[in-house]
Amino acid sequence: MADRFQVFVGKEDFRFNAAHFSVYSGFRERLHGHNYRVSVLLEGEIGPDGYVVDFGDIKKATRLLCARLNERFIVPTLNDRIEVSCADGQMELLCLDDGGRYSMPEADCAMLPIAHSSAEELALWFCDRLAEELALPADRTLLSLEVTVAEAPGQEARCCRQLAGKARA
Repeated sequence: MADRFQVFVGKEDFRFNAAHFSVYSGFRERLHGHNYRVSVLLEGEIGPDGYVVDFGDIKKATRLLCARLNERFIVPTLNDRIEVSCADGQMELLCLDDGGRYSMPEADCAMLPIAHSSAEELALWFCDRLAEELALPADRTLLSLEVTVAEAPGQEARCCRQLAGKARA
């Protein structure tokens, strides 16, 4: 069995500021925001160049994902208690349980394929995107990916994913 290594990247600029609210049957949280922080942990074997993964690749992909969410309102498009519509560049959200309505420019929104805008589902979203965005050589053996999303100091969620082993070409 080959040695396994972990690569951790948690840079100061792996952050985004976003507004959100949680909605589930019988409950709607008030609109509020967080100053989110993201970190990434990859586990794998060392490749022929001496790296598990180049830190630069992780930094580039994570910064791009944070930029997509920065200064946006997070809209969980898969939530069954929110009706979402868009017309003429204006986003409309209707909370089905209590009739609460929100209207804002579409450009101010981050439409995410998640059910809730929780730190857990944001960590899952980052994990999914990073698994896609990291362009890795086919000779890499990656075993796991863990993404942490913190919405406040000491308050974070982690998504841990086992990977197939060899990276996709």
